[in-house]
Amino acid sequence: MARRTILTYPDPRLRAPAAPVTAFAAPLHALAADLLETLRAAPGIGITAPHIGVGLRFVVLDLPGDAVRYYVNPRIVTSSGELMLAEEGSVSMPGIHDQVERHAWVQVAFQDLDGAEQTETAEGLLSICLQHEIDQLDGIFWLQRLSRLKRTMLVKRFEKIERDRR
Repeated sequence: MARRTILTYPDPRLRAPAAPVTAFAAPLHALAADLLETLRAAPGIGITAPHIGVGLRFVVLDLPGDAVRYYVNPRIVTSSGELMLAEEGSVSMPGIHDQVERHAWVQVAFQDLDGAEQTETAEGLLSICLQHEIDQLDGIFWLQRLSRLKRTMLVKRFEKIERDRR
């Protein structure tokens, strides 16, 4: 296991759609371990391979009180018409959060680390995290779900945080 460097907003790789995973072998398991270690060090509850500059459709979630979850090539199959607001942020933009509207539940098709097809219905925090991370895999950074005014304000706040950190 190795902690990897997380790309920082506005790195253009965070806006690039990720390629499907096609090899389910030792390198994927090593990537899973690296992503988990990186996520826990961030800290955060969700991370994708693109967050560390690896352009593959792979998500790791480590939600409070739940087992670690791995999603390879996830996609939303169906979603509720009901929407909900939830606080979101990104390991690529630490210190910045805002309310984002998402579907209350989603059904997701994915593969596990060995390539077996799976389907899962998620609600609550799990649903929000899956939608957020699948957006990331599609090249949609969470800020794009906000109004232009909110985006501008949050980017300015993040730029100030980054300046102060140096």
